[in-house]
Amino acid sequence: MDNTENVSVGFMDKIGLSAHQRSFGKGLINNRKIMFINPPYERIARGYGFVRHITNQASSLGLLHLAAEVREYGYQPSIIESDIFNLTIDQIVERVVEENPAYVGITLFTVGVWSAASIAQKIKQELPDTIIIVGGPHVSSMGKETISRFEEFDYAVNGEGEKPLVELLMALEAGTNLMQVSSIIFKKHSFVHVTPGKITDRVLDELPMPAWDLLPDFPRAYMPAIYDYPRGPVATIAASRGCPFHCKFCDTSTFGDKVRHYSPIKVFEMMQHLHGTYGVRHIMFVDDLFLASKVRVTELCNMILDAGLKMTWSCTARVDTVKPGVLELMKKAGCWEISFGLETGSNLLLKKMDKAAEVEKSEQAVNWTAEAGIRAKGLFMLGFPGEDRETIAQTKDFIRRIPMTIMNLSKFTPYPGSPIYRDLYGTNIREDHWEKMNGMNFIWSPEGLSVEELDRQYQEILMVFYRRPQIGLYYTKLTLMYPNHFIRLLRFGLGYLNAKARSFLSGRKGLLVKSCDTTLD
Repeated sequence: MDNTENVSVGFMDKIGLSAHQRSFGKGLINNRKIMFINPPYERIARGYGFVRHITNQASSLGLLHLAAEVREYGYQPSIIESDIFNLTIDQIVERVVEENPAYVGITLFTVGVWSAASIAQKIKQELPDTIIIVGGPHVSSMGKETISRFEEFDYAVNGEGEKPLVELLMALEAGTNLMQVSSIIFKKHSFVHVTPGKITDRVLDELPMPAWDLLPDFPRAYMPAIYDYPRGPVATIAASRGCPFHCKFCDTSTFGDKVRHYSPIKVFEMMQHLHGTYGVRHIMFVDDLFLASKVRVTELCNMILDAGLKMTWSCTARVDTVKPGVLELMKKAGCWEISFGLETGSNLLLKKMDKAAEVEKSEQAVNWTAEAGIRAKGLFMLGFPGEDRETIAQTKDFIRRIPMTIMNLSKFTPYPGSPIYRDLYGTNIREDHWEKMNGMNFIWSPEGLSVEELDRQYQEILMVFYRRPQIGLYYTKLTLMYPNHFIRLLRFGLGYLNAKARSFLSGRKGLLVKSCDTTLD
């Protein structure tokens, strides 16, 4: 029997108050504390703690938006960034128990579902009346399955969360019909109920500014990966939401395929605020398509230039959205880096991905960017269905001939909610390998290529790029120009030497992981 029921108007009136709504009569009615948690995931392997000095430590922008929104309605939010402060599950729970909030909100990425469930379970043991609400990309793609499987999660907010979350909190306090709350998922009487969503606003200006003030030690503790920025402190901004394209490996269920954006003046005000209040010197725009509107980007660049705002910034763009004229203006306005989803050097694979791009256009875009004096970053993927030795060789050749100065290579991961996930598995609700879905593990391999060979090719592709003499020279100059990177690199090196020394002293002959440690199959 399928326990999932979609909402119908006739069914709404049959839903009474939930147990959580009734619990407010026991004393939680005056408690408006809500703690947002970014749970630990993609944890660094034991013995490799020193790697933390050079990896990405950026804050969760989604939680900052949610915290700012609920605060507008009188709630008292706080934020726990687990990975940035290296918190264990027990330490997270201790903080929650000490604060005793009425609500806990946990953001879910597929790779972090199990740790989030463990956190929720432990919180329920100590604070049974505290309501656990989850949201994020995993919920947007597998919300019904998640609520059905994990009893620890009371409610899920589906998709873009600011307004539905406030509606849910107010309905719980008022004891009103939850079926009238938009975009939520919850279980009642063994049935999982899904309420319909509302059309989101195209203009985001009405949202409050992200709650950067709630982050402890902001912005010093929140650094991107080494060499991913010129000079700190650094902060992130999403100037738009949504992506109209449908690449087969991408899940767009959270923000949808309609591009909605802040006005240029609102983005400029956020940049001014971060610079003036916190001393931020570099902004990372994390939009899927920062250049979706050249008019908007041109207006923003002109505002930066007219005000003399001395900040650098980076963004992401499709290869078919850049032209020499706008690149020249972006450079003048402080653009330091543009990331392009190049993916592969094979036109055949690009077609299989539904990328609507060609290698020749990608090469032209990277060349134009470099000629404008902006650093070009290439985002590549290895192991997509159809990958073979020929396509890998084409990618290596492509990397050799384009003037990019940094690259990321991810291991193909069929994320739930993406078209390729459905193509491969024929369903949206498989749960195997969730804990390994971080782009750093091969959990699937194309026909004719083993995981072992993919791993070997992965290393070779990286070496093709980073062994080029001009790349070594570039990073030497960058380190000398921006000493903050040298400091992080020094801490990494000292940590590595210390770990090695302790390994030899303990008889492990330099191995950084004990032989009894195991990895997931």
